[in-house]
Amino acid sequence: MEIVKMKTEEPQNKTKLKITGAEAIIHCLLAEGVDILYGYPGGAIMPVYDELYKFQDKLTHILTRHEQGATHAAQGYARVSGRVGVAMATSGPGATNLVTGLADAQIDSTPMVCITGQVTRALLGSDAFQETDIIGISTPVTKWNYQITKAEEIPEIMAKAFYIAKTGRPGPVLVDITKNAQIDEFEFIYEKCTAVRSYNPVPKPDVKAIEAAADLINSAKKPMIVWGQGVILGKAEEELKAFVEKTGIPAAWTIMGASAIDSDHPLNVGMVGMHGNYGPNVLTNECDLLIAIGMRFDDRVTGNLDTYAKQAKVIHFEIDKAEVNKNVRADVAVLGNSKETLDLILPLVNENSHEEWHNEFKKKYEVEFEAVIKNDIHPTKEGLTMGEVIEQINIASGNKAVIVTDVGQHQMIGCRYAKFKESKSNITSGGLGTMGFALPAAIGAKMGAMDREVVAIIGDGGYQMTIQELGVIFQHNVPVKIVVLNNDHLGMVRQWQELFFDRRYASTVMVNPDFVKIAEGYHIESKRISKREDLQSTIEEMIASKNPYFLEVKVEKEDNVFPMIPSGASVSDVRLK
Repeated sequence: MEIVKMKTEEPQNKTKLKITGAEAIIHCLLAEGVDILYGYPGGAIMPVYDELYKFQDKLTHILTRHEQGATHAAQGYARVSGRVGVAMATSGPGATNLVTGLADAQIDSTPMVCITGQVTRALLGSDAFQETDIIGISTPVTKWNYQITKAEEIPEIMAKAFYIAKTGRPGPVLVDITKNAQIDEFEFIYEKCTAVRSYNPVPKPDVKAIEAAADLINSAKKPMIVWGQGVILGKAEEELKAFVEKTGIPAAWTIMGASAIDSDHPLNVGMVGMHGNYGPNVLTNECDLLIAIGMRFDDRVTGNLDTYAKQAKVIHFEIDKAEVNKNVRADVAVLGNSKETLDLILPLVNENSHEEWHNEFKKKYEVEFEAVIKNDIHPTKEGLTMGEVIEQINIASGNKAVIVTDVGQHQMIGCRYAKFKESKSNITSGGLGTMGFALPAAIGAKMGAMDREVVAIIGDGGYQMTIQELGVIFQHNVPVKIVVLNNDHLGMVRQWQELFFDRRYASTVMVNPDFVKIAEGYHIESKRISKREDLQSTIEEMIASKNPYFLEVKVEKEDNVFPMIPSGASVSDVRLK
């Protein structure tokens, strides 16, 4: 069955319909513009699935092979499309299987609504079959959650769920619906939510703070920008570009912020963080002004906080007040959506070039190129490297592919070397580091952007955590490209064991199955390569294919990812080997 984008019809807001709670849920989804959702049926959610069957011409349901796969697919869809992803599951284990995806979406600020079935209201708290307290379980990993026990609650709560999920700093919302609420009838009226009492999703910018920030920027001699996903979520890519180009300030990015500015932009100086670029990491501790835009100073970015940018003034552009001064003290906090705040500050900042300061980044890049990059993307060793695989994907796709990475060495290599011309092109599990993320997330990403090339870069370990989602690709003919970089190890753990545990390789060797045969079992075009002379032509063949494609690349087993900031070390203590 081919994927078809269904048109949605919004019901008349003021027209009363006497319908069941299950049908009301479908009408709510349609009213919110949902055209696709991911899920797995079961007893406690069956009334909703029965109604969903009747609305197949308006709403496409994708049967994932595991509920966790449904959440990651919804995440991939949301991250590429900019819309709210939707996942659905039954009670008990169905609901608990959503928790990893909820936690991932929460820490990476992904808008998602998860709907779970629940035992009837009369059985709540009785340890009934497949009853779990999913509200209690999911509270720490959701932006908001709610248990519906009466059908009449459905329109208001569903409207509120979508509003909270997508406004301000986005995040996941879970709505748990008892079976009696799905079955009972009531008079349905739906009105979209536009405000929630005591919830202020976008703080109003403070003019004085913006003026103070502009003064610091105009007087700085060695300013540096670090931007994060807040730029993408705030749709502030053009505003950031204008700000960077006018001020001439070197701009680096977190892995979640990658692709907001063209990779080849002359003011884009690379990635910060544990495996980021040498220049922006080291020079963080030499700049006199650090401008953080839509990023939260994660520990993988800052390293040891006691030594992080202590010489610099700090300006923090941030939509979530809770993130300000949480890890790094800000001299000036500019609250609000970065699209608005960057637009407001642009007329106040001076044109500049900071040429001498830029040269420091260029010098550091030359050092990194000779010590690391050259060997990663133009290796002389016999075996294939992960870096040269990513480089060939860049070339074959014209730097236009959406790259979806799992977690591990391949993730860091992918984020370091993938090049992007378009925003929303780097999809990865950043804060939670969820192995198994990439395959279902790539499926959702492709469904969210059918006109774009989507390539999943996965390690042999993470691939086997959600390998069953190949069934979704087969059933719905999702033309996603899958590249497994196979080094027969849990590569990132093995690297740490080599560097910090005296090469005691405890439980990191992988005895893998025949991945090509497995893909062929799902009728997916497949190939395995291990020689450099086969790499370019095979990548070109994969990118040119209009069908799903699986490629296993046998890479060097002991090929470490550098640069590297050891855990707990300063950003200045970057190891190049």
